[in-house]
Amino acid sequence: MGHFVTLSTCSLNQWALDFEGNLERIIESIVMAKAEGSRLRVGPELEITGYGCLDHFLEGDTYLHSWEMYAKLLQSEETNDILLDVGMPVMHKNVRYNCRMISFNKHILFIRPKLWLANDGNYREMRYFTPWMRPRYVEKYALPRMIRAITGQTEVDFGDAVLSLGDTVLGAETCEELFTPDSPHIDMALDGIEIFTNSSGSHHQLRKLDLRLRLITEATAKCGGVYLYANQKGCDGDRLYYDGCPLIVVNGQVVGQGSQFSLKDVEVVTATVDLEDVRSYRSLMSHGLQSTTTPTYQRIHTKVSLSTSGSSFDPTIVPTKSRPIRKHSPEEEIALGPACWLWDYLRRSKAAGFFLPLSGGIDSCATATIVHSMCRLVVKACEEGDIIVINDARRAAGLPETDHYIPTDPTEFASRIFHTSYMGTKNSSFDTRQRATKLANEIGSYHVDLNMDSAVSAVRDVFVVVTGKKPLFRAHGGSDTENLALQNIQARLRMVLAYLFAQLLPWVRGRSGGLLVLGSANVDECLRGYLTKYDCSSADINPIGGISKTDLKSFIAYSRDEYHMPILQSFLDATPTAELEPITETYVQSDEADMGMTYEELSIFGRLRKVEKCGPYSMFIKLYHEWTPRLTAEQIATKVKNFFFYYAINRHKMTVITPSYHAESYSPDDNRFDLRPFLIPNQRYSWAAKKIDDVVSKLKAN
Repeated sequence: MGHFVTLSTCSLNQWALDFEGNLERIIESIVMAKAEGSRLRVGPELEITGYGCLDHFLEGDTYLHSWEMYAKLLQSEETNDILLDVGMPVMHKNVRYNCRMISFNKHILFIRPKLWLANDGNYREMRYFTPWMRPRYVEKYALPRMIRAITGQTEVDFGDAVLSLGDTVLGAETCEELFTPDSPHIDMALDGIEIFTNSSGSHHQLRKLDLRLRLITEATAKCGGVYLYANQKGCDGDRLYYDGCPLIVVNGQVVGQGSQFSLKDVEVVTATVDLEDVRSYRSLMSHGLQSTTTPTYQRIHTKVSLSTSGSSFDPTIVPTKSRPIRKHSPEEEIALGPACWLWDYLRRSKAAGFFLPLSGGIDSCATATIVHSMCRLVVKACEEGDIIVINDARRAAGLPETDHYIPTDPTEFASRIFHTSYMGTKNSSFDTRQRATKLANEIGSYHVDLNMDSAVSAVRDVFVVVTGKKPLFRAHGGSDTENLALQNIQARLRMVLAYLFAQLLPWVRGRSGGLLVLGSANVDECLRGYLTKYDCSSADINPIGGISKTDLKSFIAYSRDEYHMPILQSFLDATPTAELEPITETYVQSDEADMGMTYEELSIFGRLRKVEKCGPYSMFIKLYHEWTPRLTAEQIATKVKNFFFYYAINRHKMTVITPSYHAESYSPDDNRFDLRPFLIPNQRYSWAAKKIDDVVSKLKAN
């Protein structure tokens, strides 16, 4: 006979340090879970504080306010009659831990600290927390007085334990523990634990979801069991977008899956599962034999049960059927992830909208298209009656919440919150100006078309008056030094003008507030340093700074068809160019010609440098095997050495790079993700270059 239990997990759009708002969303998710008949609700990692508090986790106030919010949670009548797994930081014996709080009906059952902390890439958990390095060890935790007054308890169990319920056994693992080689769920499964909860603060990265889904489904496909995965969702004040996708998996089969990208602040996924399916799945001989030698977990016993009492058949309780896993293509990920991130940033910063220098090139085109995607998501959420989105949209449009305005058209909404400008000079072409104007009209932005030659000349003339020397472009007989300096005048003036217009355009339109300036340098240009320090790459935020040129082109092609915007094809057909040098009959500036390498090659260099951790010599060896015979060893050596040279001399630019949406595993962001010296004196990597030359010589000799 079946042994049915109804369980819920969720994704919450929590804000760092928004204690009251976070509590409201937690309680809302509990109410939604109970409405579905659920007896267990699992929430994201550190959901009371928000995951991204960073060094605020070192502050005593953070722990005090966490307990104060948890006290309110316990006191709320809406949280009764459901087993709760809630995430918050806890200080125990003056040591800070990342914990799960397991409770039922105003009674804390036990506290489970995180065993393995995320401490690479974007994560620095060991800066704030200490891992619980005592497997299967439990001790007592003295509860704060405010909690004792509510629960009547003075202390609770604290450590690596599991919860023995009236009808099953439940164990918790937290985020990173799933990704470790010896995940806790393996030993827990062999010790008879049937339900696993995983509370996570996992961020979006292109093509990463597939790995996460594989690990979760394989966990129970091999060991059997019910796995509930909860995750934070949204931007909580940093470069990351936590991408939700809560899951419920039974024996490797998905029975519940939430959205990866949406504007909903609270999303709950519920499923009814049969525990007998887990027990029969584990009837393999190997499982039984291995379980006899597995160390046992201390069980925290409670009379709470997840299933209804009695053994009679109830036709109203129906197990949830398995379903195919839903995954987005990389192009859809780019369309949705950065768009949701921008919306969170806009509504939480209380800015009056966005300002984007629109150059007529594919990068600023991609940024503008992502804003268009955001406007489409806002309109869709409003059509579905999302009151929070409707109120946020009214505020973003400069209207009071009492106004009756509801966005119904993405273009119309964009005209209220999105501002663009083409900042041309005599070096700009008619084609780029026309493309920028047409795209602005298509998207609906408030567009300003201007020429800035007088400003460029004024700055140059100051130098002429002071020094008595007039710099010339290379096309007019000037040196490379003069040529670069004159290009940089134009680039940096665009940044100054961008912030001027961002500050004053709302005033021009009769509104208060300022605009967020959007950047549009892609990850490959940042990696190579193909940008001017303090030019239009310097902005408030950059939605494409972690996305490769290759992926951006695919995204534009996708958007052309998905959003019915044929104008985007003209951006795909155009040659990428900075348009900072004079155009002559024999010369038109080209990005790839300037860089000395293609964008596709830059992506390869970036992945080898960051993901595969290659220096110049090992990169050359790998590429020799991949690129020959298409290229000679000497050509490969030249490309590798050139890449590292330009990377070295431009690394300093990454110290001031605009905060960008993190989407790529080889991002060069120096502030959080890619920690390297920004002064590299040996710019030619002389010893590695000698070793490469030695290999090339031997290959030639043979």
